[in-house]
Amino acid sequence: MTEKLLQYLWNFKVFKNFDFKDIEGNSVEIIHFGKWNTNAGPDFLLASIKINNLILSGNIELHVKSSDWIFHNHSGDPNYQNIILHVVFQNDIVIEEFNDKKIPTLELKNYIDENILWKYEKLIKENQFIPCESIFDQRNVPLHFHEENVLRKLNEKSEELEYALQQSKNNFEAILFHSLAYSFGLKVNAYIFRQIAESIDYSVINKIRQNPTHLEALFFGISGWLEDTEDEQMEIWKREFQFIKVKYRILDMRFPPKFLRLRPPNFPTIRLSQLADLYHRHQNLFSKVIHSKNSKDLFDIFKNVQASGYWNTHFKFGKISSVNKVKTLSNDFIELIILNTILPLKYTYHKYHNEEITDDILKFYTEIAPEKNTIIKSWKNLNMKITSSLETQSLIYHFKNSCEEKNCLNCSIGFKLLKDSSDA
Repeated sequence: MTEKLLQYLWNFKVFKNFDFKDIEGNSVEIIHFGKWNTNAGPDFLLASIKINNLILSGNIELHVKSSDWIFHNHSGDPNYQNIILHVVFQNDIVIEEFNDKKIPTLELKNYIDENILWKYEKLIKENQFIPCESIFDQRNVPLHFHEENVLRKLNEKSEELEYALQQSKNNFEAILFHSLAYSFGLKVNAYIFRQIAESIDYSVINKIRQNPTHLEALFFGISGWLEDTEDEQMEIWKREFQFIKVKYRILDMRFPPKFLRLRPPNFPTIRLSQLADLYHRHQNLFSKVIHSKNSKDLFDIFKNVQASGYWNTHFKFGKISSVNKVKTLSNDFIELIILNTILPLKYTYHKYHNEEITDDILKFYTEIAPEKNTIIKSWKNLNMKITSSLETQSLIYHFKNSCEEKNCLNCSIGFKLLKDSSDA
């Protein structure tokens, strides 16, 4: 038993029966279990009980053992002066202070189903993909589980975007550019690509986007790759970068991306060239993104984006590849951009102006194919039904925020597993 589990059981009223009696044998009727307090102070606030025909209102404190009251130094603490009930799993000592103040103590040991304790201990100790793997059943997944997870993720991302918007004076186009750069950088170069994007005043992008060579030169120059040229094309990019840097007063900063642990199609040279092509092709990119009606509209924006001709035969500067191939964006990469960048931004832009945006955004997720990664593969091994990116985004989010942290008490699946054992 842990104090956290005890609070959980009290909050959700998961007991074998409610014929409570205090340690003196007096009947205790819980009129209101109180409001769970996640901050400092008593565990449950604004509670009310009836004992000896007297109704008491105030706060309730929970402990695994009654002696924890002493060990936690609550005696004399002004935050604990309005305690009307001390709830413990095991009453190991008598607290004289409670006797003097006539505060009842309720021992819960015999009111809690042992199956719950066994299941919780098993959840916490199991070293599997998810703590409840050995007892997991898809029938325990609550209704609207995936929608709720995706909306939590969207709201968290929206908070980040709103903060960034405050910093950029509500320039949505600039934030889209920064976010896309982050996505094009993938895990290895995400932060570096965003640094590159944020180091450029977005008005400069608007002024030079009609010329893709200028965009490439700007990105490659800020990456620090044009100091030493190795071929004629690099010379062109270098000259253009020097001109742009002087004309638009670009600060002399360098953010060199990394190549380590990347497959050649994901090299930063290729991705930055593709990002340049994206902004060259779509002069009104933000408007197209925001007003897209379905996932096909979004795919159409990205499907023809490709690195410039130089990169057909190169992956790195000055080194000709034996493979001559146009470097386009794969469907998987486009889906990644849509899921992690476009949909959160659409949600943030519309949520204060369009009451229906939640349903609209969730529909986008249902139109996109399921993602493929080790986390999703493991969920599939548990016979989890997965039909679209709505489920995959939900399950990835849930795994990272609940399962990895073994936060089973705040998990709707964990709650149902524990509650079912008490109802059995």
